[in-house]
Amino acid sequence: MIFAGKKILIAGASGFLGTNLALALACRGARLRLTIHREPLQIAVTGAEVVQADLRQPESCARVVEGMDYVFLSAAHTSGAAVIRTTPLVHVTPNVLINTLMLEAAHRAGVKKFCFISSGAAYPPTDDRPVTESEMFDGDPHDVYFAAGWMKRYAEVLCRTYAEKIAQKMPTLVVRPSNVYGPYDKFDFAVSHVTAALIRRVIERQRPLEVWGTGNDIRDLIYIDDFVAGLLAAFAVEQPFLALNLCSGKGCSVRQILDQILTVDGFDDADVRYDPSRPSTIPVRLMDNTAARQLLGFEATTPLAEGLRQTIAWYRSHANPGRQAAPPSA
Repeated sequence: MIFAGKKILIAGASGFLGTNLALALACRGARLRLTIHREPLQIAVTGAEVVQADLRQPESCARVVEGMDYVFLSAAHTSGAAVIRTTPLVHVTPNVLINTLMLEAAHRAGVKKFCFISSGAAYPPTDDRPVTESEMFDGDPHDVYFAAGWMKRYAEVLCRTYAEKIAQKMPTLVVRPSNVYGPYDKFDFAVSHVTAALIRRVIERQRPLEVWGTGNDIRDLIYIDDFVAGLLAAFAVEQPFLALNLCSGKGCSVRQILDQILTVDGFDDADVRYDPSRPSTIPVRLMDNTAARQLLGFEATTPLAEGLRQTIAWYRSHANPGRQAAPPSA
């Protein structure tokens, strides 16, 4: 196991991806350092060093990477569809600083490998065809993701630069997730994505149950355990630079997702109302999983109904719903 005994930094360990990644690496015997900023860890990780740091500051980045073998950067400023549409630059400035400063600090510290978590939203539109890794720079991102997409692309270019284009190279991995869902996700309507928001509305038995958009938007959902397994398998690949989709390779509509949630949670008499006048993001976002299958032998194995069942069970036993806000959108 390449992770046993290694000193590994997870930047952004209080978030959804960072929390699940920390739990998985702890089980693999890693020596973890976990950064938090404004939010505490969602769960204690035995033996981990927890460091509070503002990763928009170069001195903080240098401090947290010191002595680390590997770095996983999952720290990011994120938000939901309504915020992306109304204030697109909210994703840009803090994330450009975090991504750039963390890469530079890791390189200066002699980190052996760096992982950046990108996004499928950075791809150009391909209508209803799944997008492949080689198409990332074939056109602009969809207009609603223009700013956030180019921010992710810039970080990807930096990752490749550190891995291939300088004298003292640092291997890097870029993973491009589809819509990840599962325990420890964000269920606050102000920042949650479609699956978590729908789960919360169903559990709260909201009447009417309002959904922004038509419900016909198509998304590729991948359960968090599958995503983390694919991420760690990709990290173990000995290549100077690798960019890889991590997805299920299957599409389902928002209506289908909601129907599954209603069925799993037994909400048989829900009054569902779709509001086409309210903003969603893009009609179809599908990703191709061929490269991950061929290179890693990786495929997502958790059926949607089972992943939703586990997520709902976790939410009922752990979550503390916050304030009411806008209905969910994709």
